[in-house]
Amino acid sequence: MVVVEPRLITWAEGVLGARIESVRGLRAGGSPWLLETRTQSAVMRVGAADDIALLRVEHAGLELAATTGIPVPRVLATEFSGDPAGLLMELMPGSSAIPLERPPLRLRALGAAAAVLHAVTVPAAARLPRRDRPIGPVDFDRLRAEAPAQELLQRAEEARDSYRPRGVEGFVHDDLWQGNALWDGDRLTALIDWECAGVGPAGVDFGALRLDAAMCFDVDAADDVLAGWEAEAGRRADDVAYWDVVAALSTPTDVGWFAGTISAQGRPDLTRELLEQRRNRFLSNALDEL
Repeated sequence: MVVVEPRLITWAEGVLGARIESVRGLRAGGSPWLLETRTQSAVMRVGAADDIALLRVEHAGLELAATTGIPVPRVLATEFSGDPAGLLMELMPGSSAIPLERPPLRLRALGAAAAVLHAVTVPAAARLPRRDRPIGPVDFDRLRAEAPAQELLQRAEEARDSYRPRGVEGFVHDDLWQGNALWDGDRLTALIDWECAGVGPAGVDFGALRLDAAMCFDVDAADDVLAGWEAEAGRRADDVAYWDVVAALSTPTDVGWFAGTISAQGRPDLTRELLEQRRNRFLSNALDEL
């Protein structure tokens, strides 16, 4: 059984000014943790020494995102001096469950949110890392090298490495997908999980969202994301096919890991085989257009 270190519970109680009566893991029975007192709730992300850098990135990302008008959790306090470290933030309303049917309004709203974020100039003081692909902290190239080769993925790597994208850099979430968005109906109530945030091209986020839409619904659903992004940005997106390739390569060769995560968001129908089939179709279309 995974438990939160008592030192962090005591620290959180001091911040909240009340005794914590309930602690529940929100992801696979672990961090982030939902903390509940009699009158209030908060979320605490916990990380060991190796994860403190990610917590610092999440803190900086949340603070910057809060200036954009996009709804994000408010940081209540940080405790980065010990091991494990803690980041305490408000609990946001809404559900991250992924609907069974394609939701055009939601997908457009996510595309628009990515455009709003990217319009932000990131101050040097934020110390956010540069990102050139979704989920930057994970080395998907290494994971593919350790797995049985797939011709389509090898061809995609070659195409990616020979292409030079255009465009300016801005603020990116770097792990944008439906599981990191909270909703009340079709109203976006929060973007969460900012530990991958950074500075990078717009395609890092809109490519990830397009892939997520294609894998959860169908390839055509990716167009909803792009429509929302372009309407908010007031211009055509650069190098869409390239960023589609980059997004598809930011998945493991065997997408079973993703299938488990997506199932936890209410879509057990999206099996490993179906997700891989849709990922590969999305990638093949992008390679044809590149």
